[in-house]
Amino acid sequence: MLESFENLKTLVANAEDDVRKAAGGNKAAGTRVRKLMQDIKNAAQAVRVKVLESREGEGDGAPPAGQA
Repeated sequence: MLESFENLKTLVANAEDDVRKAAGGNKAAGTRVRKLMQDIKNAAQAVRVKVLESREGEGDGAPPAGQA
């Protein structure tokens, strides 16, 4: 899970320069940002999946609160 999160942080950090360029009107940077945002979306989904997997692995056999 931490590896997935670190990957997500790296992608966001790498996008910063192009985001600034795109905000300044650089169309090529805007294209790169759109691609990077798709990569970030996929990386965020991977983190979500890992968190869910770790949560499900901690179960003690009892249903979650509010579910019977």
